[in-house]
Amino acid sequence: MRLHELPDDVFVLGAHAPDWRSAVRIAGDALVAGGVTTDSYAERMVQVVEEFGAYIVIAPGLALAHARPGPDVLHDGLAVVTLDEPVVFGHPHNDPVEVVLALAVTSNEGHVTVLAELANVFNDPMATTAIAQATTVEAVRAVLGRAQPEA
Repeated sequence: MRLHELPDDVFVLGAHAPDWRSAVRIAGDALVAGGVTTDSYAERMVQVVEEFGAYIVIAPGLALAHARPGPDVLHDGLAVVTLDEPVVFGHPHNDPVEVVLALAVTSNEGHVTVLAELANVFNDPMATTAIAQATTVEAVRAVLGRAQPEA
């Protein structure tokens, strides 16, 4: 999966979420729209946070929602959601969240490459802000494309 080649259906820009559960569900809906998962995956992502806490808030303003591989994951994929108003997940340092990424993988090994690519993008402390302020899918893709090696 190449971040800059994600289908339009997995991007939701300027979504309104009254709380973190809604934000995660919006990201889950984007995965469904992109044909990545079935509906039940969103609830599994919510359960991860309920069980393990807000560790998914991996950087200031950025959450990486996910759940273990399961039959509701049709293929590896990622959704990108920006929020019109940041929401609190309960993380002691990185709240509030304005960008929610939702990752779905079919195997435990499947996430390694994607996480490496995401790390390359978000090593730039301005990447989250750039995505949060993006008004077009192309603008988000441009930020995500920074992880790509020069051809």
